Amino acid sequence: MPAKKYLIALTQEERQQLEKVARSNRRSIREKTRARTLLLADTECPAPHGGQKDGAIAKQLRCASLTVSKVRQRASERGALASVKHKEQERRKARTLDGRQEAHLVALTCCCPDLLARAGRKKALDAAIAQGTPHPTGGG
Repeated sequence: MPAKKYLIALTQEERQQLEKVARSNRRSIREKTRARTLLLADTECPAPHGGQKDGAIAKQLRCASLTVSKVRQRASERGALASVKHKEQERRKARTLDGRQEAHLVALTCCCPDLLARAGRKKALDAAIAQGTPHPTGGG
């Protein structure tokens, strides 16, 4: 089997922060699994606790070995701590409505279905949002 392409060597500070993430109850399961993966893959740690192969890490964490290799790759490309966090999607479209407009739209569709039935649905909603038509709950 070929040698590992992405070796993980954590500093003491990185290791402490990853241990904190792995123990945290405020982090997502994905983040905790990624942190545990990096801790087990660390080549600077003695053999029973670190420097393990992908298959052993995957078995211990009950995840796919592809997950382990992807975490290793991200850690070498972005850094250990940055690879744990969720990366924002680069090509994601901006939201059409903000939270207030969305709430207004929901209230409008719930309270005035006859308005939407008479006019074209899209035209009526666009007009109501543009005018800022107040709705019965008094929120807009």
